[in-house]
Amino acid sequence: MSDKKTTPTIKNRKASHDYHIEETYEAGLVLKGTEVKSLRQGKASFADTFAFIQNGEVYLRDMYIKPYEHGSYYNHNETRPRKLLLNKREIRELEKATEQKGYTIVPLKLYFKKGNAKVLIGVAKGKKQYDKRDSIKEKDVKRQIERNVKGNYKINM
Repeated sequence: MSDKKTTPTIKNRKASHDYHIEETYEAGLVLKGTEVKSLRQGKASFADTFAFIQNGEVYLRDMYIKPYEHGSYYNHNETRPRKLLLNKREIRELEKATEQKGYTIVPLKLYFKKGNAKVLIGVAKGKKQYDKRDSIKEKDVKRQIERNVKGNYKINM
């Protein structure tokens, strides 16, 4: 068996429920030392987090990272804006996409890749209430079909 430590993947489950994801990008994340330690423990949340473009740079706002328990007075601010590392071409594409009405940039997943913190962000368009009901209905039907194939339950329609 390998002794590799597995770092947790933090997902934004609500994003796929509230938005239609059009396109995704992988971005690096500028962090302080205590933030990295907290993320490796899985102490973060994407609730109400969004990305915005300012002066040709992309930032994440309102992403909560719990203060590191063993940190001193050098601990970080929990919800400070965090810079995302993207190349110029990707930033231009994001800028064009967000200029269209109804589109925004939302974080989908945070993970570590080769020791670096990465965020999967997506260009998304908000769903209407009836779209949300349709996606819930599709999930229920899919779950019911999987149960039927497995043979544990009978479908009563």
